[in-house]
Amino acid sequence: MRNQRLIVRRNKVADFRETRSLENFDFGFNGTINRSHVYQLATCQFVREKRDVLLVGPPGVGKSHIAQSVGREAVKAGFTVFYRSIFDLVRDLLEPETQAAESRLLKRYLKPDLLIIDDMGLKVLPAKSGEILLEIIMRRYENRSTMMTSNRPVEEWGKLLCDVPAASAILDRLLHHAEIIAITGRSYRLKEGAAEQNQRQASQAKKEKSAASQPK
Repeated sequence: MRNQRLIVRRNKVADFRETRSLENFDFGFNGTINRSHVYQLATCQFVREKRDVLLVGPPGVGKSHIAQSVGREAVKAGFTVFYRSIFDLVRDLLEPETQAAESRLLKRYLKPDLLIIDDMGLKVLPAKSGEILLEIIMRRYENRSTMMTSNRPVEEWGKLLCDVPAASAILDRLLHHAEIIAITGRSYRLKEGAAEQNQRQASQAKKEKSAASQPK
């Protein structure tokens, strides 16, 4: 019971965007995802070895689901985790107005055993944010694990950071001990959207049929 309360508290601190698990991940829908590889990540050996993981692929193929699921497994294994989408990260990095505030922010990003940065590529980072992100990656390198997801190939990260030298430095460190997992295939979100649309259409057709059968 005590351990369960600790897990709940650590999940709250991790600030995951959604409640995700590998048990409800549809591996059958996207055959390009290696199930055993993902479950190997969930053992959190890469966290113990202070290695990094990069999930790359188009939107909707399950990168965020996998990242958050692995993060929750890390919490269960006793590790501290901090999850941020790229939108959260940019907001966080633009807020500090004093050196003390920036130091507190850096500590928040540097302390967890596993830092998850999700959706890299959905937003171009302002120059200042790129510099701070570089510092975070450099200081976590070989000291803590970082997992990132991106819908853009790593070759395009210079554009996202508005600073090609900084992007090169980040990638040098991130990729040195990183496990890169490329995910392709169909979009889960498009699949779910199509299913919801079909359900709505079926419901509407049922209503229309019921109305037509009513005596006038």
